Amino acid sequence: MKLQDATILVTGANRGLGLAFARAALERGARKVYAAARNPEQVTLAGVEPLRLDVLDEESVAEAARRCGDVTLVINNAGIAHVDSLLGDGGEASLRKHMETNFFGMLRVSRHFAPVLGKNGGGALLNVLSIASFINAPILSTYSISKTAAWGLTNALRNELNPQGTQVLGLHVGFIDTDLTEGFDMPKMPPALVAARAFDALEAGASEVMADEASQMVKANLSAAAAPYLGQGGH
Repeated sequence: MKLQDATILVTGANRGLGLAFARAALERGARKVYAAARNPEQVTLAGVEPLRLDVLDEESVAEAARRCGDVTLVINNAGIAHVDSLLGDGGEASLRKHMETNFFGMLRVSRHFAPVLGKNGGGALLNVLSIASFINAPILSTYSISKTAAWGLTNALRNELNPQGTQVLGLHVGFIDTDLTEGFDMPKMPPALVAARAFDALEAGASEVMADEASQMVKANLSAAAAPYLGQGGH
């Protein structure tokens, strides 16, 4: 999948990684960039076409797919991340909220835009996942579960869309320097670098990319006897 002359839709494009994707797409010569957001008036990047799209709203997604029939690349970036314990008082509600956005939101967008991509020669889906797809921590339990589910969804989409020639790329990365991670005191990657590595992988025809060293290390050790997803007390 080449970015030059592509028509790209980015969900959650008003800030953070989504904004970095939209900017990088323009820099790489995209023909058109739909910058999708629940509140499109928050999209201020010059050169993009703001688009109302709420991944929680089926009709909003369907309307976006009807309107954007020229799309050749969909970037499923919209998502949430809250600090919650699965077994805490609000754990179940938190999990439902994360699943509705990070899993079912991605599914809605993919389902409605799959026929558009097929009509336009196959194109590609780029799904923003996480190092948390592979590992879990108590303070991010519900987020991690949703991202693990989104990883499974991405693999299923890759298989189902292969006959129509759609490339499906899963992007795994650790902490990114955006407002979603403001409360975490640890190394973070610049959003522009994450977007660049994801687009490099997309253009190379990859199906999966580990955008930082932490994700690369965790993925490489998934088959180890003391696999990282088992945690410190795992057996």
